[in-house]
Amino acid sequence: MDIRTLLAFGTGVGIEIRAEDLAITLTHVRPTGVRVAASAVIHNFRGRPAGEWGSEYLRFLRENGGSHLAATVIAPKREVIVRQIALPGVANKDIAAAVGFQVETLHPYGEEDVAFGWQRVSENGTALIGIMRRSALDAYMETFAEAGVAVACFTFSAAALHGAVRLFAEPPAAGLLAAADTESGEVEVYGESPSRPVFSALFDLPADRAASLAAAELRLPPETEPVRIDQILPAPTRAAGDFDFSRSTMPYAASLAGACPRLAAAANLLPEDKRSANSRLLFLPSAILAGLVLLVAGAVFGYSRIEERHYIAMLEAESAKLQPQVKKIAALDKSIEQARARVSLLDEFRGRSKYDLDTLNELTKLLAPPIWTSYTELTRDAVILSGEAEQAAPLLKLVDSSPFFKDSGFQIPIVKMGANENFRIRSLRRPR
Repeated sequence: MDIRTLLAFGTGVGIEIRAEDLAITLTHVRPTGVRVAASAVIHNFRGRPAGEWGSEYLRFLRENGGSHLAATVIAPKREVIVRQIALPGVANKDIAAAVGFQVETLHPYGEEDVAFGWQRVSENGTALIGIMRRSALDAYMETFAEAGVAVACFTFSAAALHGAVRLFAEPPAAGLLAAADTESGEVEVYGESPSRPVFSALFDLPADRAASLAAAELRLPPETEPVRIDQILPAPTRAAGDFDFSRSTMPYAASLAGACPRLAAAANLLPEDKRSANSRLLFLPSAILAGLVLLVAGAVFGYSRIEERHYIAMLEAESAKLQPQVKKIAALDKSIEQARARVSLLDEFRGRSKYDLDTLNELTKLLAPPIWTSYTELTRDAVILSGEAEQAAPLLKLVDSSPFFKDSGFQIPIVKMGANENFRIRSLRRPR
């Protein structure tokens, strides 16, 4: 077992909000695998008094030893807008602020207050963001509070799946594609690829057509065959007799995120002051034992530590004598670096306007009539194009063939408008 597997330890309860029902799964995660302790469905929770179905939920937890648990809840997919933004070079501690600055441009709700959560999904700084109307989130939280349901995390399906897939190991580097039928008759598709860290969408299309569109969006080979979504998650080693893995994929993924929030992290739409926490009393005996072990280890190695302190003090005294020379060298290095930065900045600004004009000229050549655009947005890192064409799907390959662009993708599904197809493409600009 590797370190990641050894750290997979916890218990979680996941809830999926469906059209009329709540699907619940309680799991125990251990280094040896996942055990599904119990699962249940609370029917017609929207039409019943909260106290009535809340008692049913609390009885479910009590009978399965989970009364101390706070749930991880997956919102209905139709009520959450999922976006991805690239934040290259942004440190982890600054991502939250960077997302907050941009979130107003990522949703169509205008001045309406929204709740959002994010998680980092790639090494280059790409963030997966879920956005939901604040009024809708508050309505759910009021209902859960009235029912006595403690909620630690309110997330969405793409975030829960992205974390659960990585519970014990990283997914294949070449990418993956999975699909499942929903209760409404639509097809839900989830995928990952080197070109796009996360793809999640609902299609009102046949399963093979939905998989083909998703593979094109992910830049996966056209012959890629999708698997069931439950097949990309860690399979339970044991499960309750009434547990149907294929129909309980989302609450199962949510329960894994709740059991191991560090290994299977999921973006949380709840403000920190409204998040419930799981009880830590169960771990008190282990904490006491660990403390005793540390005390014994400290007594054994205490003498050698004292000798080390004496040696370190001598080194620090010698180091202090050399500090003036070190400071002079550091000041000189800083001056040289500042001069280099100014020269680089001037060179960059000098070439920026010409590169922008060359980019627009290239777009004019690529998107020649009868293709036309109604909206063009040019930023330092990307270009966004909206317009119409007789066939929009080949445009991604056409744009990526240019030395100016890469990693093109449709921001919204292609819409048929008469004889033409309406498209919205986002493409990254290649460095000058």
